[in-house]
This record gives sequence, structure tokens and C-alpha cells, in this order.
Amino acid sequence: MTPPILYDFELSGNCYKVRVFASMINLGLVLQNVEVLKGETRTEEFARLNPWQQIPVLRDGDFVVQDSQAILTYPALKYTPQWIDTTPMGMGAIVEWLSYAAKEVSNGPQLSRLKFLDPHEDIDLVRAQAIGLKVLRLLDNSLASRDWLCLGRPTIADIAVYPYVGLCRQGKLPLDGYPHIHPWLA
Repeated sequence: MTPPILYDFELSGNCYKVRVFASMINLGLVLQNVEVLKGETRTEEFARLNPWQQIPVLRDGDFVVQDSQAILTYPALKYTPQWIDTTPMGMGAIVEWLSYAAKEVSNGPQLSRLKFLDPHEDIDLVRAQAIGLKVLRLLDNSLASRDWLCLGRPTIADIAVYPYVGLCRQGKLPLDGYPHIHPWLA
């Protein structure tokens, strides 16, 4: 059986979350580096793989899935269902956090970090950092009474939110003053 291929970029937190999850569930991946900063996602060849022209992309045989949240869901359902939940309430709780990772975390900590990694990006840093601080406050408050984001155990929700929060200092967002985030990150 051929291992899945992850079209990857080392600096991407979205790719990182897929690599971390694959490592945690012992899912061997073939990493195919995509030079995002050199425009490799904007080629016709890459657009045939992913019309959104974004990374990460996972190819498992003939099946292709794009978007880090969808990619996390796929191997969880296929290989390790303990990382998701089969109940409507449980899956609803997980999907809330997947959406949070895709919107709020992306528009805050992720964009703040990107502005410092690639200053040519047209990013409103003040807005991104304001959203980032809101993300950190909400996350810290959510973790004040629990160890995990939902269901009382680690799920793909934790993996989805983790990278850009863990890297938020690269976007000049402080982690000091958020005591409940530190144990969760550890």
C-alpha cells in the first residue's frame, strides 16, 4: 500500500498541523515540497491537483482532499476514529473549532505571522493582531475549565487550532498573560 502524499510547505502552519497529526497517529506520509513563495501553487499543473491553488493537499491513491481541516478529518475517519466523534453533538463541537481555526485563527495569528514572514503581503497588521488577541483571550477562557478544546479529550479540533497559536509570537502576539494556553500547548 502506497502511503498518502502530502503536498507540503515547511513554513505553513496548515501543513504543519497535518504533519503533526500524521505523526501522532503513525500515518506515514510522502512529503512533496511545494515552493509556495516561488509561485508553484499558481501553476496549471498544481491547479489540476487543487483548483483553489492552496496547500496543503493530500492524495491518498486516487482520492484528493484539500484544506487542512478537511485533511485532518479524512485520516481521523479512515484510520483513527478516536480523534473525532460519531455523535451529532460531538462532531458539532469539533466542527465549531475547525471553523474557528479556519476563520478567526487564520485571520488573526496566522495573518499576523505571515506579515512578518513575507512583508510584501498586503495584510492589515493592526486588524490581524486585534483579531489575534481576541483569539488568545477566547482560547484562554475556554481552556480555564478544561484541558482540551472539546469532548474532554484530544481531538482534531486541538490539532487544527494548535499551530498558529503556538507560533503567534512570530506575529508579535504575546502569549504572556494567557496561563491556560501554555499547558494546552505543552
